[in-house]
Amino acid sequence: MTSQAPDADTTARILKTGAEVLRIEADALRLMADTLGDKFVAAVDLIYQTRGRVILSGMGKSGHIARKIAATLASTGTPAYFVHPAEASHGDLGMITPDDTCLVLSNSGETAELSDIVAHTRRFSIPLIGVAGRPQSTLLKTADVALVLPDAPEACAIGMAPTTSTTATLALGDALAVAVMERRDFSKEQFRVFHPGGKLGAQLLKVAALMHGAEALPLVSEAAPMSDVILTITSKAFGVAGLVDAEGQLIGVITDGDLRRNLEGLLEKTAGEVASRHPRTVAPEMLAVEALGLMNDKKITTVFVVDADKKPVGLLHIHDCLRAGLV
Repeated sequence: MTSQAPDADTTARILKTGAEVLRIEADALRLMADTLGDKFVAAVDLIYQTRGRVILSGMGKSGHIARKIAATLASTGTPAYFVHPAEASHGDLGMITPDDTCLVLSNSGETAELSDIVAHTRRFSIPLIGVAGRPQSTLLKTADVALVLPDAPEACAIGMAPTTSTTATLALGDALAVAVMERRDFSKEQFRVFHPGGKLGAQLLKVAALMHGAEALPLVSEAAPMSDVILTITSKAFGVAGLVDAEGQLIGVITDGDLRRNLEGLLEKTAGEVASRHPRTVAPEMLAVEALGLMNDKKITTVFVVDADKKPVGLLHIHDCLRAGLV
């Protein structure tokens, strides 16, 4: 089955519609940004002070948004999870404790399926943050903190499909999560704890997490005969040997290139006569992605890791970075 490409008029209408949707939703976000006030501060403080977890709930499209907000909160240091309102009415209310805070989403503020969760929060004095588009709705009148969505039209042609309202709710959830995250002084290191896999986690790995330790290091002294150096390079399988002085400091490296440049009479020489001096090194606490950038820039495949005293404590190979997903 083949389909004909839209004609010029149809293409123009499609692009006009897409651009108009984006403009309508962007205008709503700007309006909301300009009207954040004390209620937003109160919501951030309530989430920050929560001893238990933040419970997100919503029905339909609001439920999808609630799941995403819960995931964002959890990944930025605020324990959170989603409770489906229908399941809550059939036993899952037991998941919500007095130590928790509920963040409930409903564009109309009158979603019938949310009534049991709202009633549960009132019965057990559980803090309730409501997010809705109607200030006089049941949800917002009942909530401890009421966050009102901007008075903006939905972006669809009939003005009914959840578009602007869901975008605004999602953005408001992001604003809450980031504001709480900053109040917690949430660090990159803490972010890494919650993102051990994937690209995000890989970008925050430290060299120490990927390097081969001291027991794997191919190290030789300046006086070592090249026959011993070659055995060390071969046995450790990194294609390199590190040259250390009497104090154990790294003062040079011997690579395959150094061996080729010294082929004539190689076995009559010592490690100190063949090594390249002042090698590039990295620190254990450096981000691995930065170390990878150094290796790419210098066109090398391995780099020694040294401590503050310039003593080697590890070795990082470019393959270690590739396996961790740094590229």
